[in-house]
Amino acid sequence: MPRTPLRKPVRRAAPALAAVPADGARNSLAEQAYTRLKAEIHDFRLVPGDRFSEAEVGERLGVSRTPVREALFRLRNEGFLEVESKSGWHVKPIDFGKLEQLYDLRVLLEHTSIARLCAQPGDAPELAALKALWLVPAAERLTDGMAVGALDEQFHASLVRAAGNAEIARVHWDVTERIRIVRRLDFTRGDRIDATYAEHAKILRAVMQRKADQAQMLLKSHIEQSKSEVRKITLHMLHEARTHLAR
Repeated sequence: MPRTPLRKPVRRAAPALAAVPADGARNSLAEQAYTRLKAEIHDFRLVPGDRFSEAEVGERLGVSRTPVREALFRLRNEGFLEVESKSGWHVKPIDFGKLEQLYDLRVLLEHTSIARLCAQPGDAPELAALKALWLVPAAERLTDGMAVGALDEQFHASLVRAAGNAEIARVHWDVTERIRIVRRLDFTRGDRIDATYAEHAKILRAVMQRKADQAQMLLKSHIEQSKSEVRKITLHMLHEARTHLAR
């Protein structure tokens, strides 16, 4: 199958954030700034190593420095940014070693959830929704990478939630958020979208048939393949982003 060319990240000027009422305005603007900046990091519009000041970000987003600073420190606490007294803010390099550890944790959490789910006496309500999304003819599959990436996250999160342990689900979603910066790159190619549909369908059928060992094996293979692909795509995207910005 021919590969769909990777999309090149494009640096675009961000529109000013929406005006909000005076009451709670600072918190609302800080949340909007946080969401916008995090999306730019995930989409490689802010590339690892990029340096900037609070004033530059505030001017670009059209907000004052106070909500910008709150957003930046929140992203620093999540491990996306670093700040130094002399050089200002910069996007942290991607730590592939930490990503490996997070993927390992994800496998453990999902393996445990699959075992619990297959041991339940009846079908969890979440499974019906997953069947409607993933057990569909090829002609009805989505082709938009961003949409499929979001649904992929929900597929795995739904399996974990359906197992019934809220604390496992909470930790799993935290892992999901921390690997999102590379995970969604898996859906920049058409062949990977097709593979995801096929692999999700196999996992889902094994779960519905209560074949826990088979479902766990399929799940691990699916995650390992995705991890391998996103590492290669991430390195390529970083190269493309740096090349584009250097022009």
